[in-house]
Amino acid sequence: MESKKMHAKTRSKVRAFAIGDELPCVWMKAGVINFKLCDNAYDCLTCSFDKAMSARVADHPEKQVSWREVMREKPYNQKECRHMLSGRVAFRLCGNAYNCNNCEFDQMIEDRELAAAVGVPTIRKVSGFAIADDYYYHAGHTWARVEPGGLIRIGVDDFALRLLGYVTEFRLPRLGAHLEQHRPGWTLRREEKLADFLAPLEGIVVAVNHRVLDTPDLAKRAPYTEGWLLAVEPRNLKQNVQELLIGDSALSWLTDHVHKLESMISAGEPFPLAATGGEVAEDIYGNVRHLQWDTLVKEFLRP
Repeated sequence: MESKKMHAKTRSKVRAFAIGDELPCVWMKAGVINFKLCDNAYDCLTCSFDKAMSARVADHPEKQVSWREVMREKPYNQKECRHMLSGRVAFRLCGNAYNCNNCEFDQMIEDRELAAAVGVPTIRKVSGFAIADDYYYHAGHTWARVEPGGLIRIGVDDFALRLLGYVTEFRLPRLGAHLEQHRPGWTLRREEKLADFLAPLEGIVVAVNHRVLDTPDLAKRAPYTEGWLLAVEPRNLKQNVQELLIGDSALSWLTDHVHKLESMISAGEPFPLAATGGEVAEDIYGNVRHLQWDTLVKEFLRP
């Protein structure tokens, strides 16, 4: 009862709006604030204003109501999806209580836009292993790239995918899952062998690459573009990236790991790497008989 009284009081203080082609912020559309235009294409997941207002609701629930709470009380035929509000789709009503973080339709839209915005990075080679410029790298061979709008695209680098070779399956986290930096975020399976990868940064999963789920080999064929795995809404981004590698530091790190791998291989049998005049194999584990799966995971994926 208290909540409904507060909603009614809030709406009574707000004027009706008619703003032509300009788009009202959802906080304004819900009647929670007097005036605010959306400047983030209704991408509430990355909107600094939405985050600040949500924090105010959390700190003072007795004084401030959330737009989501107001919209949830509307009749169903008035519950416009944020993608309808933004014009991305002609018609869509929200059936998920405005929980965009774990909404399958929201993920489909994000997937489509992320796929369209993959881009082609500049690639350099370290003894035959590819590394993409301007990507952030975790020492456990995962990468992160900041996308327009603030989402972070995440994947596995070329070194790890060539090292482990054939991929049977990627086991990716569900929508809305919370990734913690330096903690296992997803799993690669090669038949009965499993390898957990550490998340490069903290964030909430807002999209997964279904093409990789259907065709795991895509990650190997295009590790820095179409073979991405996840998109996350970051938490503590500035702090997290300080613990990642980029530019020359990433090149030095990868060079060290290549040298370590070369020493492990030469201890048992010759194996052609680019540095010794050969091409890097796509399945190092499968072609070097004395290499042990658990040893490779420990040495290269658990820094």
